[in-house]
Amino acid sequence: MSPALLLALMIQTVPSTEMNGQWDVDLSVEPGEPYVRPMQLTLAPDGTVSGTFYYSDIEAGRWKDQNGRLCVAFRTTDGVGPYHTAACRVGDHIEGQTWAEHRNFVFVWTAVRSAGAQ
Repeated sequence: MSPALLLALMIQTVPSTEMNGQWDVDLSVEPGEPYVRPMQLTLAPDGTVSGTFYYSDIEAGRWKDQNGRLCVAFRTTDGVGPYHTAACRVGDHIEGQTWAEHRNFVFVWTAVRSAGAQ
């Protein structure tokens, strides 16, 4: 393996702390009707993501920092079916979408750091 390839592989396994921590996810669909739920993310060196999203434990979470974008993907459940979420850091916030096939909807959402969070 070339030294450059080895270095690239090593760099991508070091998680950025930019997405770690507590976030407020805005799932609002109607202006003036806030619908905010919590998200807590921990990105590990092995490429996994753990935490919670909308009061559910994150399952099978993964992260990737590539092409100047730090993104996560994971699954949660409501006990009836899975919710598939993908999101990327954009400046000081996160932009994402969550698909619930069993409920026939996609939420497009944004998240900001929770008040008092670092």
